[in-house]
Amino acid sequence: MSVPVPDRSAPQHDVHREQAQSPCPTLASLPMSVWVTAQQDSRAQRTGRYLPSSIAHPGKMLPAIARHAITTYTRPGDTVLDPMCGIGTSLVEAVHLDRNAVGVELEPTWPHIARGNLQLAYAQGAPGVATVHQGDARRATQLLGSRRYQPAQLLLTSPPYGSSLHGQLRSSRDTGEPGIVKFHHTYGTSPQNLAKAPTEDLLSAFTDILAGCRSLLAPDATVAVTARPWRERGELVDLPAAVIAAGQAAGLVPVERCVALLAGVRDGHLVARGSFYQLKNVRAARAAGIPMHMIVHEDVLVFRNPEPCRCPAAHGGHACEHRSPTSDFTTGIVRNPAPADSLHRPDAATWTAP
Repeated sequence: MSVPVPDRSAPQHDVHREQAQSPCPTLASLPMSVWVTAQQDSRAQRTGRYLPSSIAHPGKMLPAIARHAITTYTRPGDTVLDPMCGIGTSLVEAVHLDRNAVGVELEPTWPHIARGNLQLAYAQGAPGVATVHQGDARRATQLLGSRRYQPAQLLLTSPPYGSSLHGQLRSSRDTGEPGIVKFHHTYGTSPQNLAKAPTEDLLSAFTDILAGCRSLLAPDATVAVTARPWRERGELVDLPAAVIAAGQAAGLVPVERCVALLAGVRDGHLVARGSFYQLKNVRAARAAGIPMHMIVHEDVLVFRNPEPCRCPAAHGGHACEHRSPTSDFTTGIVRNPAPADSLHRPDAATWTAP
């Protein structure tokens, strides 16, 4: 089950009246749906669709999750915004679905790979167009506000997770050396990278990112954030619940919690697809008496960007505390005006990572 794309031509509800009549929703109180998004594992979903160098990013969004969110909450020709785009999964899936996309990424390594992934998508016939900008997501408005982009109908992104959830290993059989070597487990080297921040600072900064990006969204746009809990020194970090709080603090309205499966479904049972490193962590935790389990889903927390307030104060020209930020994406064109055939689209059969 999934949420249909809202009818933008229909009269909208009075958001402020709804909020006034009901308490702030919690994670447990939100409507919930389940997305079957891991019938293939991550490697199979990416093979032939992404450059091999994409595997180096430690926290990639599962392509099927991005694809389902984009299909559900947008229409062809809409714009998707990802202010923490990494190697560009959300952008690649958007252009394959005839949407257009804009991404921001802090670390210099990942935008280079994201652009390569987009070139590969173009070579495979993707009809959409996307751009990637290097910079801090906390300054997304300054980075993108003066450019000619259509207001985004969907913001799709994910904050960095705890280190226990990602990383790959090489055994002594692979290296010829004793012990196990961990690799592909860091986001980058920038001191501004939120993956390096304490949890409290991460959540504060993520609130700032969501609040800042509201000016880049269309009224009534959807914001979808993927998140998983993790343990830090044995303590559970409930990131999904914290994301709900961050969204509310940024002025967004929570509307749904979606459970995106990271396990396959076979004969009515879940088939876990945990990495060796995740299995190792779970076994070590259980041996230490911590009741840890394999993570077989990812939360997708869905918000709505409320329309500007229509209360009497706003109509009278007075300041209104309910008013949403005014969009900076006012000049708006996302489709590349050049004919599709003139775009630089290398031969997919010969494209390799630089």
